[in-house]
Amino acid sequence: MIDQKASELGRLLGQSEEYKVLLRASERMKEDATCRQLLAEVERIAQDIERAAQEGREPAKDQVERYDRALQSVQANPVYQQVVAAQANFEKLMAKVNARIYEGMKQGAASPIITLG
Repeated sequence: MIDQKASELGRLLGQSEEYKVLLRASERMKEDATCRQLLAEVERIAQDIERAAQEGREPAKDQVERYDRALQSVQANPVYQQVVAAQANFEKLMAKVNARIYEGMKQGAASPIITLG
């Protein structure tokens, strides 16, 4: 019974407007060459900084500054902003769902009657 309800919940979440908006925004980001380039640059610099940290070295000041500038460029990109907003909205929906599940679990734990349907 739980598997069926979980599957139904997943289906309903997949049909939600929040999820559809997130998918569309993610697709736009994948298709946007500028956004992809900006994200790749941020990732490359972050890996360089992480490598330096793993080797016990402080990252170079110019490297950190380049990372900050690259990150600001990504965050200013409208396509990226749409993805972030869509993710935030979907996360709000999931928080509501999780809160409802938790409330249901508390009610179920408090109930002396066992129901399977």
